[in-house]
Amino acid sequence: MDTVHITRVAETRWEAVDDGRIIGEGDVSHRPDGRLFVSVDVWQDAVFDRLATAMLDGLTAPLHTLVGADDHELTAKWERLGFTPGRREWEYVLPTAPVAPHLPEGVTILPAGQAEEAPLRALDRAIREEVEATVGWHTMPAEVRPRPAGDTLVDPSKYAVAVRNGAYAGLIRVVPVRSRARIGLLAVRAEQRRHGIGRALLTHALGALHQGGIDSAWAEVDDTNMAAITLVEGIGARPSGSYLELVRH
Repeated sequence: MDTVHITRVAETRWEAVDDGRIIGEGDVSHRPDGRLFVSVDVWQDAVFDRLATAMLDGLTAPLHTLVGADDHELTAKWERLGFTPGRREWEYVLPTAPVAPHLPEGVTILPAGQAEEAPLRALDRAIREEVEATVGWHTMPAEVRPRPAGDTLVDPSKYAVAVRNGAYAGLIRVVPVRSRARIGLLAVRAEQRRHGIGRALLTHALGALHQGGIDSAWAEVDDTNMAAITLVEGIGARPSGSYLELVRH
């Protein structure tokens, strides 16, 4: 192991090299909510601690990482370096179907790309402020995406919007990925909840995906978010796995 050299080759990437061969890589990702997620991929188990330690020495806590909930060996490696369990997240597979959504009274849905940008951005900001004031954004999945400072809505064309009595009430972001799609965010304004708007948005999105030839989607749900779990399971979603988020303070 004395011949292994750990080098930070870029702002967000490290490499472990032995005799000119790359035997491990480490990455750090900046989430839209400001969290830093680290990951390590090694070809030799003995390199894990050295590579991970080199990364941690160059980064500022708190740091996060995701592991499969059943991967006890990898979990133990991160815990050995000071990480502790934070939250558990379920991944669900959602079947698409040619079903028109049942719209609550006074509600219409603007398909993806048809919402006005200014009120859509205002809706996104308002929803995120409500989340932060209650459960906290750390309980919500957030994919790794660059964005202008202070702006969490990168591509308005990915959002469908529910309008109730003339006001933007909820949104859903869908990102097609080959033959599947990712439900990146589904959220409704606090005062507009419990009227079936979230279910209508989700049904609309799955119907649109079906028309586009995509037969399934996936979404991540925090295991404490019983409302979201009830919603996705109510339309036939099935869990396909779970992940544990570990945190080092």
